[in-house]
Amino acid sequence: MRGKKAIKAVVYITSAALLLMVPVTVAHAEKSGSAEQGVAGIAAILEYTTAEQLEDAYRASIEILSTKTESPYANLGVSKADNYVNIRKEASTESEVVGKLYRGCAADILESLDGGWVKIKSGDVEGYIAMDFLAIGDNAEAMVDEYATKYATVVNTQTLRVRKEQSTDSETLTLIPKGETYVVINEYDEWVEVLLGTDEDTGADFTGFVNKEYVNIKVEFKYAISVEEENRIIAEQEEAERAEADRKRKLAEEEAERKEAERRAEEAANDAEESDEGTTDDVSYDNNDSSSLGELRNEIISYALKFVGNPYVWGGESLTRGADCSGFTQSIYADFGYRIPRVSRDQAASAGKKVSEGDLKPGDLIFYANSSGRVNHVAMYIGNGMIVHAANSRQGIIKSQYKYRDIYCIRRIVY
Repeated sequence: MRGKKAIKAVVYITSAALLLMVPVTVAHAEKSGSAEQGVAGIAAILEYTTAEQLEDAYRASIEILSTKTESPYANLGVSKADNYVNIRKEASTESEVVGKLYRGCAADILESLDGGWVKIKSGDVEGYIAMDFLAIGDNAEAMVDEYATKYATVVNTQTLRVRKEQSTDSETLTLIPKGETYVVINEYDEWVEVLLGTDEDTGADFTGFVNKEYVNIKVEFKYAISVEEENRIIAEQEEAERAEADRKRKLAEEEAERKEAERRAEEAANDAEESDEGTTDDVSYDNNDSSSLGELRNEIISYALKFVGNPYVWGGESLTRGADCSGFTQSIYADFGYRIPRVSRDQAASAGKKVSEGDLKPGDLIFYANSSGRVNHVAMYIGNGMIVHAANSRQGIIKSQYKYRDIYCIRRIVY
């Protein structure tokens, strides 16, 4: 009898535990919840169960409790190397290096081999590394928050309100468009905190909350880089540095030519005053030629896009080593001989001329403001509804939809 009671207790506890694992609505004091009703029902059933039936249930309960749920990261490895580990063509340290798996980068585990090696696939790279350099299963899951990035993409609505707090009654900070993707800062039961940008005044990231119903969330790790891809990235960086140097050299040559032309014009004017002819030939240049302006705008855009992928640095003005939003736009235009103010709110007030959204052209600067109406970000329009900008401290210089936030105003520098 005592044994039957013990078995009954185990079955009861196991059943209660399983019921409590099922999501239920919040139970109020005046009304019992489904979990409470289920446990009570189990207790009643057990009173009329035979010893044999209880023993069968007992064995099943022990099996359930001893079964460990497999981690969703069981076949995923995350590099825990101090910097990176070489991916080899074969399972040997003497084999050819085909790529690098940097710390925090993920890889699918394809096969475990004798001698402590595993075959992996990470991005476009497939090869072998020593298992000691990988965190697997629960250990990999523990590295998600530190090394993986969550992204929220707007779905199910054309525009989505970003709230100041986790409530539909909270202040609307901005409206964001369908299809645009934002970095997730925190994830809650019904809300997601997303990164809107980096405040130019303080250098701090500013965020808002969106309802989970209207976003898809995905987790992304970085992946291995092949030898060829690493060489390509190095080549692209060197090309961007050369382009910046060439543009500055060309600007210096243009400035020298301009000064020489002014000197010659001044000499010609002086000679004309000293002559008795009394007439001079006037030479004029049409600086408003739409074709030449269009070509210049395209040249500026192509130049700006060379720096996509480079870092965001608050207060920075380097197109290759890092710039903030206004440092990026100021530096781009400075390399074409245009002088505009340093910070976004001053650019919004006086750079070039103000234009309407309906007259938007590539090369125009688009400004965004916080909920108080203070300008705190600027981007360059590149056409087809897209912008290039030094977005924030996490993403650096990227391309986005131009309506990724509410527009404050638009100004044209080339006209």
